[in-house]
Amino acid sequence: MHNYAREAYNMGIRYIGGCCGFEPYHVRAVAEELSKERGKMPAASDKHDMWGAGLRMHTKPWVRARAGRDYWENLQPASGRPYAASMSQPDCWGVTRGHDSLVQKKGATTDAEIKTACMLKKS
Repeated sequence: MHNYAREAYNMGIRYIGGCCGFEPYHVRAVAEELSKERGKMPAASDKHDMWGAGLRMHTKPWVRARAGRDYWENLQPASGRPYAASMSQPDCWGVTRGHDSLVQKKGATTDAEIKTACMLKKS
C-alpha cells in the first residue's frame, strides 16, 4: 500500500482510495506514507510500529530479520503458481533450539543484531 500511495501521489493523484477489501489498515498505510505531505501521522499510528518494527522482540532470527522496510517492500506475494514465493524452498537459517540467537531478550533487537541475524541465513 505504501508503494501504491507513493506512486499515485508522484503521478499527481491527490484522491487515493480503494474498493472491496480495502480495510482500515490500508487507509492508515496510505496516510503513513504520505505523512510528510499531510503534515502529520494518522492517529492510529501510535498503536503499532511501522514496517514490522515490533518483530524486533521475536526470539527467532528469521522473524527479527523481517523488522524493516526493506523486507516488506521486497516481499513477493504468494499466488499459488509454480514459481510463486509460497512454492519456493524454505529459508535455511542454520540455527536450531538452544542457539544463542534464539534467546528471548527484554529489549528490542538493535540494527546491528538484525544484521548479524541476517548473516546466519545460509545461501
